[in-house]
Amino acid sequence: MRINKQKFCFILCTTSEFYLNECCMYINQLNIPQGFSVEILPIYDAKSMAAGYNQGMMSTDAKYKVYLHQDVTIMNPNFLNDVLTVFKQDYKIGLIGMIGSPVLSSCGVMWYGERVGNLYEIDRNNVDFNGYEYRKEDGMTDVEAVDGLLMVTKDDLPWREDLFDGWDFYDVSQSFEFRKKGYRVVVPEQRKPWCAHDDGTMNLWSYDRYRRIFLSEYASMIHTYQAL
Repeated sequence: MRINKQKFCFILCTTSEFYLNECCMYINQLNIPQGFSVEILPIYDAKSMAAGYNQGMMSTDAKYKVYLHQDVTIMNPNFLNDVLTVFKQDYKIGLIGMIGSPVLSSCGVMWYGERVGNLYEIDRNNVDFNGYEYRKEDGMTDVEAVDGLLMVTKDDLPWREDLFDGWDFYDVSQSFEFRKKGYRVVVPEQRKPWCAHDDGTMNLWSYDRYRRIFLSEYASMIHTYQAL
C-alpha cells in the first residue's frame, strides 16, 4: 500500500457508540493542516488492543496515525498542526504521547514513577484552546514510555499482539519497540492539556500477568530494572 504522506488516521477500538460518537465529534472539529486529509477508523470486536491497532494500521494508507481510547476527547483544535510541528523538529521522533515516564519504574508500572505531560489537572476556568499553537520553545521531554490513552506515530511498527493479547501494557511495549528501533519517544510540553480522558473504572484483572510478560521481554531496556 502506498503511503499518503498528507493524511492522518484516527484508530480506536470501540465497544460503545456513545463514546465513539463523542470522540468523533471532537475529531471532526479539529483544524486540518492545508493539503491534509483526516480518516477515522473504528475497530469493532477487537481481540485485544494490540490486535485491533494492527488491524487498523494495515487498513489505512495514512502516514500519521493517532491511536486513542474511545473515551478520549481532543480539546486542542490545533492538535494536528501541533503534532506535525513536533515531528518536524527531529526525524528521529517516532512516537508522541500526552503523558509519559522519563524513567519507567523498576516494576514496570508507569504511575509508580515520575510522569510528565498534561491531562488530569484541567483548569476548568481557562479551557479555551482557540488561540493555542505548539511552539518550538515550549519544548518536549524524552520518555521511556507513554500512556496509551493517545499515541501518535509517523512510521509503522507492529504492535506486539503475540505477547499482549489483552488490554494492558500494549502501550508501554510499543514505546519500547520504537526505542529499540532507534526512535525518540516524546511528550510535548502542554501549557494547557491537549485532551481529556474519561477512563472511569479500570479493569486490572490481568494487569499483573502482562506486567510480568513486559518485564521478561524488556528487562534490559528499563534503566532501573530490578527483578521482582
